Amino acid sequence: MISRFCLFIFACINLTIAFAQDIPLFTSEFTIKEFADRRSRIYDSIGSNAIALIQGAPSPVGYVKFRQSNEFYYLCGIEVPHAYLLLNGSSRTATLYLPHRNAGRERGEGKMLSAEDIDLIKQLSGIDNVYGVDLLSEHLGRFSSGSIHSVYTLFEPAEGFAVSRDLGIRVNADAMGDPWDQRQSHETRFIEMIKNRFPKFEIKNLNPILDKMRLIKSPAEIMLIKKATRLSALALMEAMRSTEPGIKEYELDGMAKYIYYRNGSQGDAYYSLIASAENAYYPHYHEGKRTLKDGDLLLMDYAPDYGYYMSDVTRMMPANGKFNTWQKELYGFYLICYKAILKNIKPGLTPQNIKKQAVIEMEQALKTSKFSKPIHENAAKAFVESYRKSAENPKSPLGHWVGMATHDVGGYDGGPLLPGMVFTIEPALTVPEEKIYIRLEDMIIITETGADIITSYLPMEIADIEKLMKEEGMLQKYPRDKE
Repeated sequence: MISRFCLFIFACINLTIAFAQDIPLFTSEFTIKEFADRRSRIYDSIGSNAIALIQGAPSPVGYVKFRQSNEFYYLCGIEVPHAYLLLNGSSRTATLYLPHRNAGRERGEGKMLSAEDIDLIKQLSGIDNVYGVDLLSEHLGRFSSGSIHSVYTLFEPAEGFAVSRDLGIRVNADAMGDPWDQRQSHETRFIEMIKNRFPKFEIKNLNPILDKMRLIKSPAEIMLIKKATRLSALALMEAMRSTEPGIKEYELDGMAKYIYYRNGSQGDAYYSLIASAENAYYPHYHEGKRTLKDGDLLLMDYAPDYGYYMSDVTRMMPANGKFNTWQKELYGFYLICYKAILKNIKPGLTPQNIKKQAVIEMEQALKTSKFSKPIHENAAKAFVESYRKSAENPKSPLGHWVGMATHDVGGYDGGPLLPGMVFTIEPALTVPEEKIYIRLEDMIIITETGADIITSYLPMEIADIEKLMKEEGMLQKYPRDKE
């Protein structure tokens, strides 16, 4: 038998090699204590007669960098494919099950955590136990014959690269609706495997517990969200400088990606919504192929994934750098209404309270605003009326949560806004007859004393946008290849 001293020396050697390679084996964004506190809340929620079992993300297809699922990362920070995390409510211990070492892959890609790195993983992450994934079935069998009655696991689609739950649900529905596919979701298949192998267990949904935890962000989470938002704002400001007739929508996408990756982003929070003219009428248009023309109004909605945390910010700008008459009228009216919502957001108020106050100011804006076309005036009236109706619904949200997912979990119950909540607002004004779509979006963090609009420095006033658009942009300094 290998002595504990030898295992310790082996772990130290591995740690030294990893640091020498400068390969980060564990996140520096969160402390071991924060992960432990999250797991402690799971123990409290599931009770002493249950375990929670979370399946991590599989290896990606193709030459793609691995990204752990949000749910798995949130509870332990381990970034290894085909990993499993078992949280024991009885012993209040966390056990990690990992694949065994693949020496050939390590020679090609560098050090990767494996089941053999027991002491190293404990030291890095604070996880209590580490085993090979081949022992998971044996351990579950022991639990099923003992005092553990329930297994909590994920019922909803896991969130991976650029995935919010709503899109995960759509992917599963598309597969089930395809008569030549109809495969079960990853989560359903995992649940059925547990049921078939260990029928004594009662399977329960872990998602509601995790969703409630993720709704209120910690200071460390908020720092990451602010960084992702900062990068999004920098890209949008550069877009204002670079936008001009003749450029392609996708060029702004490439410009933004450069800013994201240059500053440490690990990917996109979602595909870029860069839509000029009528393309903007489709809220999730993302083809990015159109050439901008003089007189177009451009919408840009784009943000990065920074350390597993997202942002979601939108701005609009005239392609030629100058708002024309109708653009000034519609955008100017919308901006008054939009700012009325922002100024009324306060901790302790419900979304319904905020909407009712904002509608009063929107109605005043209607009385003083002038429009060159009757259809534009009708669109403004319809916008206010729609917002008034939403204010009558006590469960109508202001926008959507943002965190580890762009459309983050947490649900909407109409309750008051609490410190640590992070969300966006994005009301849209449309003119269906002309396929005009106007929308802004800002990131808001609720604090103990107010609402921190962390994108407030990003130009939204007409004069400020036009001023910034006069500056030389990155796309002008680095023109496209002519070959």
